[in-house]
Amino acid sequence: MADEQKQETENFESAEQQQAGAGEDLAARVESLEEQLAAAQDQSLRIAAELQNIRRRAEQDVEKAHKFALEKFAGDLLAVVDSLERALELSNPDDEAIKPMREGVELTVKLFLDTLARHQLQAVDPLGEPFNPEHHQAMAMQESHQAEPNSVLKVFQKGYLLNGRLLRPAMVVVSKAPAQAQPSIDEKA
Repeated sequence: MADEQKQETENFESAEQQQAGAGEDLAARVESLEEQLAAAQDQSLRIAAELQNIRRRAEQDVEKAHKFALEKFAGDLLAVVDSLERALELSNPDDEAIKPMREGVELTVKLFLDTLARHQLQAVDPLGEPFNPEHHQAMAMQESHQAEPNSVLKVFQKGYLLNGRLLRPAMVVVSKAPAQAQPSIDEKA
């Protein structure tokens, strides 16, 4: 009977060890599965964020394409506007023979500029304003007693912005301070 009790005790201890080993295996398995779940959740969040970024970039690209689709076409039309405006500058407003033609050109220029404005094309006519290298292209510098240095004295050609982005810079003459009078040789002596 002592052998039976001893055998029973050993069986009981063996069963306990098996249960403890199985419990450790289960705990290790649960820990491994929790790590895999955390990694999968992290990857899922990263993929969702990446998809959101792709969607946002695509929306921005479409918006830019809509905003600036007319850029090349509008740039080509600017030469027509310039020619019409130049025709008005060179024609005499007092000449009765061309007065009807001049009025027609004035109306055409107004219609043209109104149409360009409806499509977010704005003229840059900086006469008298400070020189801005982002919107103006200096063609020459000229001394001036009346104008502040670095301001626009004359506009050769207007510039244009399309939706706030420079399409063509304004070609301008920029003022500079008058040169100091150089003393003559006689004055130096």
